[in-house]
Amino acid sequence: MRDRIQETVMANKMKLTSRTRVLFAVFACSALLAACNAYGPQSLAPGTSVAQVQAQMGAATASHPPPADQPRAASRLEFARGPMGKHTYMLDFDAQGRLLAWEQVLTEAKFFKVEPGWSQAQVRAWLGTPSHVRSVGWRGETVWSYRYESPFCVWFEISLINASVVGTGNGPDPLCEEKGGDKDD
Repeated sequence: MRDRIQETVMANKMKLTSRTRVLFAVFACSALLAACNAYGPQSLAPGTSVAQVQAQMGAATASHPPPADQPRAASRLEFARGPMGKHTYMLDFDAQGRLLAWEQVLTEAKFFKVEPGWSQAQVRAWLGTPSHVRSVGWRGETVWSYRYESPFCVWFEISLINASVVGTGNGPDPLCEEKGGDKDD
């Protein structure tokens, strides 16, 4: 009889443990989905208010003049995201503060449109806040670096002199060099 009672107690403990594990897994998945939802604007519908966007995504990293290709846009908000800044979302709003459109701007297609002669303000409005800024050399050059999703361990760099772009290109990401090679190593 005693063995049977111990078996019943053990079975109930295992059920409780299994239920606890399932509940924990459900809670963890819900938390991850909520975090992903707040990460980017993918779930935001056109017409969403600025207040609703900021309630979901947090405070904007910066604000910029609206782009010329969005004539209905009255404002543009920047939301830098991701580990080490690999994603930056620009969200355009109309005069009533309603979402018109959004885009992830840290892409090679966007990088390759940056040209010598652009101002710092134009670059910031186009790509957002750089991941890293450093001064280089006697010419007073400043280099802005942007991390982005890439199969290679590179980042995009913009060289500026007197607040104007003088050159662009890809360079090795120092985080990968610290690890001793490509990110896949």
